[in-house]
Amino acid sequence: MMKKRRPLRAGLVAAGISILAGAALAGSEPVKFPTLPKGYLAPGSLNAANIVPPAPTDGDARDQVDRKVFQSTRALKDSDRWKLATRDVDMMPSGMMEAYSCAVGVKLTPANAPKLNGVMMRVLGDSMVANESAKHHFKRLRPFQVAQGEICQPTAQVANSFDYPSGHTVWGWSWALVLAELAPDRASEILARGRAYGQSRAVCGAHNASAVEAGGMVAAATYATLHGSPEFRADMDAARAELAKLRAEGEKPAACEAEAALVAQSPY
Repeated sequence: MMKKRRPLRAGLVAAGISILAGAALAGSEPVKFPTLPKGYLAPGSLNAANIVPPAPTDGDARDQVDRKVFQSTRALKDSDRWKLATRDVDMMPSGMMEAYSCAVGVKLTPANAPKLNGVMMRVLGDSMVANESAKHHFKRLRPFQVAQGEICQPTAQVANSFDYPSGHTVWGWSWALVLAELAPDRASEILARGRAYGQSRAVCGAHNASAVEAGGMVAAATYATLHGSPEFRADMDAARAELAKLRAEGEKPAACEAEAALVAQSPY
């Protein structure tokens, strides 16, 4: 087992504005994050560290499950599920909209769904502020930092960030929750994709399974709280009308059967 060390952070939250940036280290390209605007909630509205369970500790039952999941999912390397997890590393609006196009049933892009993109960036501004505070509270190492095993992205992209809760999972579930409300007839497909998006982080090996579970909790707690904001509800109404028009007139996505088969799998 590797000696534990405290990762550094590149990116921080200031005055309610989340600005995340990947660090270019050891010859790898950084993961690209959009700059997030100020969200809908007042600063400090959510204390995610009090919402999620405490992070697992070395050797406890949850930690043992995390270790087993990390080791078992290394066998998925180069499989189609591994390739999906690799695609799910992309957190830019274009990548997220592509990830959810099949689930929604129409090709989504920032250009054809600007109102959706706008509301999502503000939702993520709130959810990531909450999540970053919890990460810094728990300071848990990522699975590849305590056990050997390849991951689906360069380790330098994530080694300077804590594990628990998973920010990628917060990102994916936030998209899923918004889209499920905007297109309730596709909610089952959308929420299944949100679950798979979070699981991709464990398949990738970049996060522990417990961090994936906690990330979903942070996203759900933030989303529930957001409904108390009249501004959020108004923006959702505008995005709902935009998406309804796009679903009626827009281009259908391709290769959805193959994606649905991967989403239906239980990778661990």
